[in-house]
Amino acid sequence: MLSGQNLLNNPFLNKGTAFTKEERAKYGITGMLPSTVQTLEQQSVQAYGQYLSKATDLEKRIFLMNVFNTNRTLFYKLMGQHLVEFMPVVYDPVVADAIEQYNEIFLKPQDAAFLSIDDPENIQASLKNAAAGRGIRLIVVTDAEGILGMGDWGVNGVDIAIGKLMVYTAAAGINPAQVLPVSIDAGTNNQELIDNPLYLGNRHARVTGDKYYQFIDQFVNAAETLFPELLLHWEDFGRGNAATILEKYQDKITTFNDDIQGTGIVVLAGVLGGLNISGEKLADQRILTFGAGTAGVGIANIILDEMVRQGTPIEEARQRFYQVDKQGLLFEDTEGLTLGQVPFARNRDEFTNADELTNLEAVVKSIKPTIMIGTSTQPGAFTETIIKEMAANTARPIIMPLSNPTKLAEAKAADIIEWTDGKALIGTGIPAGDVEYKGVTYQIGQANNALMYPGLGLGLIASTATRVNAEIISQASRALGGIVDITQPGAAVLPPVAKITDFSQIIAEVVTKSVVEQGLNREEISDIEGTVKAAKWYPEYQDLETSKEAKLIK
Repeated sequence: MLSGQNLLNNPFLNKGTAFTKEERAKYGITGMLPSTVQTLEQQSVQAYGQYLSKATDLEKRIFLMNVFNTNRTLFYKLMGQHLVEFMPVVYDPVVADAIEQYNEIFLKPQDAAFLSIDDPENIQASLKNAAAGRGIRLIVVTDAEGILGMGDWGVNGVDIAIGKLMVYTAAAGINPAQVLPVSIDAGTNNQELIDNPLYLGNRHARVTGDKYYQFIDQFVNAAETLFPELLLHWEDFGRGNAATILEKYQDKITTFNDDIQGTGIVVLAGVLGGLNISGEKLADQRILTFGAGTAGVGIANIILDEMVRQGTPIEEARQRFYQVDKQGLLFEDTEGLTLGQVPFARNRDEFTNADELTNLEAVVKSIKPTIMIGTSTQPGAFTETIIKEMAANTARPIIMPLSNPTKLAEAKAADIIEWTDGKALIGTGIPAGDVEYKGVTYQIGQANNALMYPGLGLGLIASTATRVNAEIISQASRALGGIVDITQPGAAVLPPVAKITDFSQIIAEVVTKSVVEQGLNREEISDIEGTVKAAKWYPEYQDLETSKEAKLIK
């Protein structure tokens, strides 16, 4: 058992001023703390006051990261009490500022594993060292080539993995001692970073091709060997690699890609929620995705899969989808199509005006979509003309400007409500306040991946799942979409982030049930609800002799 300064420096076991006098004597820390013994509640009140004293959101984030580095229990107690307030600070959008200034404000690695493509022989040792004897159940790994709205940020992107894991724990109760953020440093094509004398990553262009994929394979093998009950979450990989990596491993290990599947799950839930309100069928929709990158293609695939599950033949279902990128509507002969875009590319012979479909407005006027999803990072792309055109051709258009941060959003919720005279069902990628219009309060659903991945992750871990498949994803989406209150005027298509802990539990139970029904669980499970509850961690101080956390720390 740790003692003295080593105990005070261990964020998983440290209680700070909450160590009792008996514990201080027992663990050799008498005289190393002020005399007063505080409760966890007193500590959280004190820390929140310090948080409020910070002048900027970045300063608030740095303060919270210092608490995180010092005392995980206090951090998650504090975050649980102020979840809606803290989520934008520890993750999106303030994490973007932290990534941009990572090298200048770096203090601690925050228990992440840093894997350099130049040292493949050290992969297993690096993972083992960072885990420090903890039984890791969840890894969020990124190579930070494709951070939404930011692009390539090299090793700085580790903050994305750290932030995701914070939300996993705060929202769903995944034990922070059993998670590991991983940065794959494959180099960077961001010249600004390479020219920065303080940059902490590899100073060379990104490694691609066989060498890159061999490194990924070595990482997966090492992680699976060290942590046999692992859930592996891929985050912010580049357009050219994300789908390739997922397709290679999804049928072999318990894994998912949040940008491809996580975003798609939440958007599908929002679509299903919107259709619950409008009373329409998914099979009757015409779906336009503006921005045909990793997220856009992933969203289309997940909605397509659900349409097929509901009984529409796949080729007929595929004809309900249209992908628009910088070239306009994607056709089979469009140059540079990715593997993910090819199945959705249209035949020019379908249109009498194919040569004119080079911009979003022309496409909307031609195909008359009923659902429009934006992942383009093109601010203001959903113009008044485009939105009014949609509203003229469908009674309750579902419109989702998902790009973030705020400055990259395709449209503002308030504008969409006004331009459609309150008819639109809206999901945004950023938090949006209620919109008052003609006496009705419209609640705006945020298509935030955090609505889904914490509950999904908890369910996969609790159920000891061996795979993540389309059936699990479908059940999770239906559960989230079914939480919408369709009787309320101005109802949101998605539940509010403020209730994330409640519906994370619901999603986890649905996921566990799906895993068990498919026989994908490693361990026998008879009580779904009890299994999920037993898997949850709560931010409470424990006896260091008997606690689960202490046993995880060797």
